[in-house]
Amino acid sequence: MASSEDVEMEPDPAEVQRFTVELEFVQCLANPDYLNYLAQDGHFQDEAFVNYLKYLQYWKTPEYSKFIKFPQCLYLLDLLQEKKFREELVNIPCAKFIQNQQMLLWSQHFRKRANIVNNSTTKKQGDKDATQLKEEGKAK
Repeated sequence: MASSEDVEMEPDPAEVQRFTVELEFVQCLANPDYLNYLAQDGHFQDEAFVNYLKYLQYWKTPEYSKFIKFPQCLYLLDLLQEKKFREELVNIPCAKFIQNQQMLLWSQHFRKRANIVNNSTTKKQGDKDATQLKEEGKAK
C-alpha cells in the first residue's frame, strides 16, 4: 500500500489562482506608473493594504523569488514598507525618477552584456588567428 508521501496531490485550484494573482501583483510593483496610480488612488493610506504589502514579502524567499521575472519589484516592495516612500509616490516626478533610474540600470546592463559578448567573440577570433599562425609556421 502506498504511503501518503508517495501520492502526489493535485494543487488546489484556489491556491493556484492565489499564487498567480499574487505573483502578478508583486511584479506590477516594478512599474513606477502603477505605484503612482496606487498612491494617487489612496491605497497607501489604507492600513489593510499596507499590511498586505508586508505579507507579500514572502516573495523574497528563494522558493518564491525564482518565479519573479522582474526582480526590481522585490526592491520596490522593500521600499514600500517605508511610509515616507509611499507618501512620495503620489508625486509624478517621483515615479518618473524611479522609471529613469530603471532605464539607466537596464541600459548599463545591456551595454555590459554586449561588451562581454563582443569580448568573448573577439577572444575566440583571436584564438583562431593564433592557431592559424601556429599551423602556418609549422607548414613552412
